[in-house]
Amino acid sequence: MRIDIVTLFPEMLESFLTSSIIKRAINQKLVKINLINFRDYSKDPHSKVDDTPYGGGCGMVLTCQPIFDCIESIKTEKSKVVMLTPDGISYNQKQAYNLSKETHLILLCGHYEGFDERIRSIVDIEISIGDYILTGGEIPALVLVDSVTRLIPGVIEEKSHLEESFNDSLLDYPTYTKPRNFRGMEVPEVLLSGNHKKIDEFRQEMRYNRTKERRPDLLKK
Repeated sequence: MRIDIVTLFPEMLESFLTSSIIKRAINQKLVKINLINFRDYSKDPHSKVDDTPYGGGCGMVLTCQPIFDCIESIKTEKSKVVMLTPDGISYNQKQAYNLSKETHLILLCGHYEGFDERIRSIVDIEISIGDYILTGGEIPALVLVDSVTRLIPGVIEEKSHLEESFNDSLLDYPTYTKPRNFRGMEVPEVLLSGNHKKIDEFRQEMRYNRTKERRPDLLKK
């Protein structure tokens, strides 16, 4: 997979690509991630990429020309252009799975007071990571890169993400490790039994109970 992150602040993202699972996936050539500064595409003498909004209002709005030229220079027939914006659809694990099957993702990061509305015409999908406002789309882009990359075959063991929270609309089951007793808190006896059928039943019951307690909205789905 190839992921191009289109941003005004590539330096915010550089260290993220050189650590942990993302770095390993890049080194194994399972994913290629490029940071592209769309200011480089500005035709303004001062490399300006924003301007005041028509009709008045506070802040500056990202203009069409640099972003159109940038996207059009890297887009192919296999590309999917994703705009990170607070008014996009809510991001979830199903979206992550869908995006992980794409060949080429272009992640467009906003800043300032947002995009000129006409920029949406070159976007395939608009995504929000939550009902709150950030200073830009760089952090949401990192969320997408992390959640999508780990689903690419070969990056982590398939079983690891098949049993995680949000699969089957259930949260994950509780897990324990040594010591067996820590400050009076015991590991559930069934996990020490060696009976894998009972362990599976216990874990499934815990998934349901935890979801019912913490995220009953998921059960309604």
